[in-house]
Amino acid sequence: MTSDGLIAQLSEIFKLLGDPTRLRIAMLCLHERVSVGVIAERLDLSISLVSHHLRLLRAARILRAAREGKQVFYEAADHHVRRILDDMSAHIAEASEEV
Repeated sequence: MTSDGLIAQLSEIFKLLGDPTRLRIAMLCLHERVSVGVIAERLDLSISLVSHHLRLLRAARILRAAREGKQVFYEAADHHVRRILDDMSAHIAEASEEV
């Protein structure tokens, strides 16, 4: 049986990842450490917008930050985050192969 508290937390995480911009940022950080500037450049977004989304993703423990000198690099918080996004990507790829 799943508690109401767990359901509420899962719902919030899925809401966060339901935003295409946040999902693109999370996917970019899945398998490599990426700086704010690189995220903004690769996704053609402003640094301030990226920073806003990163703040939310960090608060939800989807991404984690590591400071190196003056730069901050972001990556998936742990293997659970990597697995769920990789598994869902594979699930979608399988579905499109079946059509």
